[in-house]
Amino acid sequence: MQNTSKSRRTVLVLCTGNSARSIMAEAYINHGWGGAWHAVSAGSKPTGRVNPLAIETLEVAGIPTAECMRSKSWDEFTGPAAPAIDLVLTVCDNAASETCPQFPGPARKVHLPFPDPAAALGTDDARRRAFRDVLDEMRPRLDALLNASDGP
Repeated sequence: MQNTSKSRRTVLVLCTGNSARSIMAEAYINHGWGGAWHAVSAGSKPTGRVNPLAIETLEVAGIPTAECMRSKSWDEFTGPAAPAIDLVLTVCDNAASETCPQFPGPARKVHLPFPDPAAALGTDDARRRAFRDVLDEMRPRLDALLNASDGP
């Protein structure tokens, strides 16, 4: 999955609310790609809380959640104290259409849209299934993106 022979780069995963999709992508990347990539996530209009079903879905999948337990603004990743960003990944159409602030570093922008599991309606089981489905869809697409971005 990951190539650890190159220096570790940073990917900023953006979604409007930073409560579900971006949190799940951050956790997945840090779990499976931690040697090559460090992921952080943020939102343009963060909800201020992580969706509990996102955390539950990650934990059931065996993906640690300690590093991504906070919904935060993309403003945290601007300015002189912010880490250099190699890749900005938007995971929702709303965030992709917004004008992003200037992030330090080369910050190549890529959009990989995923359905919003937090918008799923129905029973608790149906809502859990929506989160699992998004995580299952994310894994191969994130792997493909990071593999393709693994050049010098």
